[in-house]
Amino acid sequence: MRKKSNVKKIIILGAILLLPSFVYLFLTVGKHNIFSLPYYGPREAISRIENGKEKTDTIYFTIPEFSFINQYGKKITQEETKGKIVVANFFFVKCPTICPKMATHIYDVQKTFEGNKDILFVSHTVNPENDSVPVLAEYAEKVHAGNQWHFLTGNKDEIYNIAMKGYFVSAMPDEIAPGGFLHSEMLILLDKEGHIRGYFDGTSTSEAKKLKDAIRILMASEHIPKKKK
Repeated sequence: MRKKSNVKKIIILGAILLLPSFVYLFLTVGKHNIFSLPYYGPREAISRIENGKEKTDTIYFTIPEFSFINQYGKKITQEETKGKIVVANFFFVKCPTICPKMATHIYDVQKTFEGNKDILFVSHTVNPENDSVPVLAEYAEKVHAGNQWHFLTGNKDEIYNIAMKGYFVSAMPDEIAPGGFLHSEMLILLDKEGHIRGYFDGTSTSEAKKLKDAIRILMASEHIPKKKK
């Protein structure tokens, strides 16, 4: 009897562990696909001829090329993020308001997917004159960043440019703003092709939970066939 009881417990435990995966699979490819993720940014329609018929493909916006330096002094380019799910944001070390909350929520998301090498976190400083490599390294340790969380610094104009023209968020000096800089509170989700798939308020616990859900949906969508239209 004890053996049967143990087998039953194992079956129940296995069902509990597998249930979230089945739920995400259903939401992604089931009859009611209510949680598919949108694409953000400009898009382009490209026409082509296939088997004598004209077809239209949609080319979605991707993050432009970049080159910055992380807290280890390593150059980070799009080659580092290629083939990875990326969560990006903008911050600065001496930020007195929203940045600590953002770091706390990113850390929480990082812990949820700890050990998954397909996920990267990139935090761009908007104050590169202060946030040097040693400063970023100290900050990374303070917020308990893992080795898949990059704190990036570099040319100020390039940072502001990728914020506004790459991620479509604000990043600029502002004498009125607390700490002297204005930047977005958004955590921006990119898929493995560099497409923007979501914006989440980095100061909100409930939004951080939504970000986790969105990451799971992206992960699930890689292993299942797309629904036929």
